[in-house]
Amino acid sequence: QVQLVESGGGLVQAGGSLRLSCAASGRTSSNYAMGWFRQAPGKERNFVAVNWNGDNTYYADSVKGRFTISRDNTKNTVYLQMNSLKPEDTAVYYCAAARGGLRPIYGYEYDYWGQGTQVTVSS
Repeated sequence: QVQLVESGGGLVQAGGSLRLSCAASGRTSSNYAMGWFRQAPGKERNFVAVNWNGDNTYYADSVKGRFTISRDNTKNTVYLQMNSLKPEDTAVYYCAAARGGLRPIYGYEYDYWGQGTQVTVSS
C-alpha cells in the first residue's frame, strides 16, 4: 500500500503562487508515475499534470506554462508549483500514484490517491 498526503493549499489572490506537496509513504517506488488532479465544486475531477520515468512531464492545456510538476525521489515527494493563479484554478487538488503506464492522464489509471488539499483563488 502507498499513502499520499497533500499539503500547501490555501487562499491566494489572483496572480499569486502556491506550491503543493505530496508526501508518499509505504511501498513507494521511483518508477511510479505521479500525477495531480483537481475537482472544483459541482464538477468532475480533472487531470492537471503528471511526472513519469524521471523527468517526463505532461500538463493539461489549462495550466500549461503556469504550473510545474516535479519530484524528489530522495524525499518521496512530488510538488506542484502553481504560478499566475486564476479564480478558475479554485478546486480541491489531489495527488495520485500509478504503478504502471506511460503518461497516465485518466483517473482510472491511478492506483493510489491522497485526501486532497483545498486551493482557493480570489479575484
